Amino acid sequence: MAHIDDPGTRRANVTFIKASMNEPLLEREEELDLARAWREEGCERSLHLLVRSYTRLVVSSASRYRNYGLPIGDLIQEGNVGLMQAAARFEPEREVRFSTYASWWIRSAIQDYVLRNWSIVRTGTTAAQKSLFFNLRRLRAKIQQASEELSAGEQRQQIAEELGVAIKDVEAMEQRMSGSDQSLNAPIGESGEDEWMELLSDERPTPEDIVTGMRDAETRSKWLKEALSELSPREQTIIERRRLVEDGATLEELGVVLGVSKERVRQLEHRAMLKLKQHISRNVDRSSDLYTEA
Repeated sequence: MAHIDDPGTRRANVTFIKASMNEPLLEREEELDLARAWREEGCERSLHLLVRSYTRLVVSSASRYRNYGLPIGDLIQEGNVGLMQAAARFEPEREVRFSTYASWWIRSAIQDYVLRNWSIVRTGTTAAQKSLFFNLRRLRAKIQQASEELSAGEQRQQIAEELGVAIKDVEAMEQRMSGSDQSLNAPIGESGEDEWMELLSDERPTPEDIVTGMRDAETRSKWLKEALSELSPREQTIIERRRLVEDGATLEELGVVLGVSKERVRQLEHRAMLKLKQHISRNVDRSSDLYTEA
């Protein structure tokens, strides 16, 4: 997924990179003093000096991720966000160099941006997936260089052990990284008259069909309830247990329940069905409206 900057943007990026590299480095005590002034006094000038002195860290980190096809200017902007986050959270009393602390925030911000924009499909969200995404190619190249005799499965096993992830996660990431996004408007075949989107018809019911189906189901349920009310208690029991459940009761089972013979149950069922049909004929314009399409 390639991204190309326009000439004006490229010139602005070059200017920013040159200015960043010309910023003077700070001594340990200088950066601590600036950090204290910002944290304790809210001195924005100190914050500006601290951040500006370490934009070279942002440029250096961003350049390591250029092979993911994203504009260097965007990578630098995200790195600057990470640098600002580091400045806001830095605690001078911990006696840690700001450059060391800021490097982690810068790298994290750039990696999150790469994961969000490398593909239109979300690639990874957990720390393990993130590590797998950014280290898979490097580890595979390292393993292949060390031993060309290992099978693909053995290589995946070593990568999984190295990063502490499951082999299936390695396989899934390999498949994801080996593919590329493709436009649904891309033409099919040499003629180019058809597009991929035309092959992706959705066979599911439309929202209108769903609402209509729900309304019709309610109407049919009302009709059936009214028809059943005209039956005797025994007839209702037979219809409900024989016709209105997925695994209907047998004639023998209903005979035991009702204390009659199997043949008598059959006669009652037949009479009940006739009553239902007569009710439907009187109250429904078309009897077929009572049934759903198969």
